[in-house]
Amino acid sequence: MTNVWAKRALLPSGWASAVQISVDASGRISKVEEGVAASGKQVEMLLPAPVNVHSHAFQRAMAGLTERRGPNPNDSFWTWRQLMFRFLDRLTPEHIEAITAFVQMEMLEAGYATNAEFHYLHHQPGGVPYANLAEMSERVAAAAAQSGIGLCLLPVHYQYGGCDQRTLTAGQIRFGNDMDQFQRLHEGAARAVANLGGDANYGVAPHSLRAVGQQDLRSYAAAFATGPIHMHLAEQIPEVEEVEAHWGARPVNWALENMDIDGRWCLIHCTQMTPQETVALAQTGAVAGLCPITESSLGDGIFDGVRWAQSQGAFAIGSDSNVRISLSEELRTLDYSQRLRDGTRAALATPDFSTGRRLFDGALAGGAQATQRKSGQIASGYWADMLALDMTSEHMWGRADDTALDSWIFAGDDRLVTDVWSAGRHMVQDGMHIKRENIVSAYKRTIDALKDAL
Repeated sequence: MTNVWAKRALLPSGWASAVQISVDASGRISKVEEGVAASGKQVEMLLPAPVNVHSHAFQRAMAGLTERRGPNPNDSFWTWRQLMFRFLDRLTPEHIEAITAFVQMEMLEAGYATNAEFHYLHHQPGGVPYANLAEMSERVAAAAAQSGIGLCLLPVHYQYGGCDQRTLTAGQIRFGNDMDQFQRLHEGAARAVANLGGDANYGVAPHSLRAVGQQDLRSYAAAFATGPIHMHLAEQIPEVEEVEAHWGARPVNWALENMDIDGRWCLIHCTQMTPQETVALAQTGAVAGLCPITESSLGDGIFDGVRWAQSQGAFAIGSDSNVRISLSEELRTLDYSQRLRDGTRAALATPDFSTGRRLFDGALAGGAQATQRKSGQIASGYWADMLALDMTSEHMWGRADDTALDSWIFAGDDRLVTDVWSAGRHMVQDGMHIKRENIVSAYKRTIDALKDAL
């Protein structure tokens, strides 16, 4: 039994004082008591730790290397994508494991307890499967075993190069599987996750409307009857135009009319939606998986967060391309995008809850739903996914409760995160991952091996 005591903690009922949390050997919270004397590990402010709902781990190694403009004066997501394709062709299973462990370490240090990995790099260069079809999935799981993060592994189904079902290009060939082969890969991913702790789970991810055929998409919920389903949707204007040209409807409308969208689904980005699509998709109960830093970096557009919230839509936060991993900055960027678009302030606040509290509560609930992980609350029976903040910092001095949340998200940064537990595993202590030295060393060796590709 592990005990964590907090001067102030955010519980389902609200803020509470002198809270002791007991964590059992499985990593679940067994008891929460208020108004008790301090014992065990002691922190000033304790929060539930959210899920990072969308990540492509390998792209972290590209961070900072795509900020020059080439001969094309209209540099965009699509030119960035070509650079990414050239880079990934050099990656080996060993590289993937080292990069993924590094990314997961950074996620934990930022305050995330769980990595939902949207994993689509499956095969060897040239597209030939490894002898073990799930080799790369096993490497992602091995990275999680090293980093100690909670894992929701989402093997990605990627079959076509576009809505016309054209053949995958050289850059995409390592992703490709028809439905039969993908189902075998999915089974292998499930076995990889089974070797981790009891909090790990898995789901499935049809990549996008342009990468999977219409008939398969219509039957996806039935073909994979349990577990979360994640999919990119309506991210870029050219994507919207392609779906409309070939399938006769905008992406969100096509999905709503042809797929069984409900609370199992997490739709990623959704930055190109009409007001009517926004309301209709919110009402399905699906989670919007938002990645505001990457969406800014790639010029995707601005998610209509205000209308989504008014429609009672659920949302979660992810780091996507991992160009920068920062929980507080993802939340801040989401709200600032609404302010810039609408010329307002505190766009997502309500009379009852501050902006930071609304953002944080939403990310907790949406991330738990999108990964089917019993987390997002400091409560008995939930996984002990928790983070502590440094209340001695000048950025937090004199702040409390919701105002402290606002100060962390809008005036501070992730350096204020002192401790993080994932299913009871105390992986971040005094602001640093307990295996940082080894993980960083392996990552640096990988970057050295890839320097020509980078």
